[in-house]
Amino acid sequence: MRRPRVTPVIAAAATLLLVAGCSSDGDSITRPEGRRSSPAKPGSGGTSSSPGAPSPTASAAPDKGSVKVERTLTTKLESPWGLAPLPGGDLLVSSRDTGKIFKVSADTGKKTELGSVPGVSAAGEGGLLGLAVSSDFGSDHMVYAYFTTDSDNRIVRMMYDDKRAAGNQLGAPDTLFKGIPKGAIHNGGRIAFGPDKMLYAGTGESGERGLAQDLDSFGGKILRMTPEGEPAHGNPDADSVVYSYGHRNVQGLAWDRDKRLWASEFGQDTWDELNQIKPGKNYGWPEAEGKADEKGFVDPLEQWKPEDASPSGIAIAKGSVWMAGLRGERLWRIPLKGDRPVAKPQSFLDGKYGRLRSVVASEDGGLWVTTSNTDGRGEPDKGDDRILKLKVS
Repeated sequence: MRRPRVTPVIAAAATLLLVAGCSSDGDSITRPEGRRSSPAKPGSGGTSSSPGAPSPTASAAPDKGSVKVERTLTTKLESPWGLAPLPGGDLLVSSRDTGKIFKVSADTGKKTELGSVPGVSAAGEGGLLGLAVSSDFGSDHMVYAYFTTDSDNRIVRMMYDDKRAAGNQLGAPDTLFKGIPKGAIHNGGRIAFGPDKMLYAGTGESGERGLAQDLDSFGGKILRMTPEGEPAHGNPDADSVVYSYGHRNVQGLAWDRDKRLWASEFGQDTWDELNQIKPGKNYGWPEAEGKADEKGFVDPLEQWKPEDASPSGIAIAKGSVWMAGLRGERLWRIPLKGDRPVAKPQSFLDGKYGRLRSVVASEDGGLWVTTSNTDGRGEPDKGDDRILKLKVS
């Protein structure tokens, strides 16, 4: 297990709200200090970056797409957060506030409780967050979870045995990685296995802005590690899991067909971001928010006002990035050609289902999307929360 190199700073919730400039999930509070006008001295690996022209052989997604809600798979989920497909199509979903993991049948929508993750401390934006299924699930049956404890955020893995009784199908958790800063806000939480079979984790700076630029902190970063929690070969620093830095609160991770990593991120009062992630690069927070054109920082490829987005999960399907919006209460489509967007983002489901949290690609080329109206910040409708099956183009 990889241990932290520094002790995270854990402040009281009221203090965190004052320093963060954003109350929660993108519900912005304007602060007099705003964004600083001059950039900090870039750290190692931080160089100015702008995407090159798309490959002449890359095919572009159409400028305009479509979304059709085929069905509601299941209802009455409590504070759903992480969503992970199993081989065969069924889904695992985590409950942030109860610490439970459920399997949902992709055919019938039937929910089966796997069990509870011990040690979850649910408060503010913390609790049981992201889920991921091992790249070798067929042989090892491992489920990975990112969650908040009384002292930090951490990642564990558990063996899943569906032959055992419901509620008792998870083995004892094996802690792979700990020491990610926690707070009442900005806990990050999204985890996913990449095409390289390494585990990636998006973290937040827990309201302590300076952690995002501190390469000895795991806050405000994208981390890359082996399935055992060790620094992965090819990381910018061979002894560190830090893959990129200068992030405020990473909420979505997805790879395109050319194995490029994309990430969604909460801004403060001005801009939410969609970034293409490159190893060792500095994405600017807290000195830059949105497209700052500052030397040493990588600009996002798309940006939104927080009231229109406050992004959470992302997925890639039909040549586009699909991004769930919490405060924005909509699903954004960003069509791609190679490594860049080729048309203005297009929104769907505006306000129809409330806050949207997680989105993952389905085996048939569509999407699964969860609502997030029972998290204390939405307005639950009858049957909330739910998983929707979408047909997209």
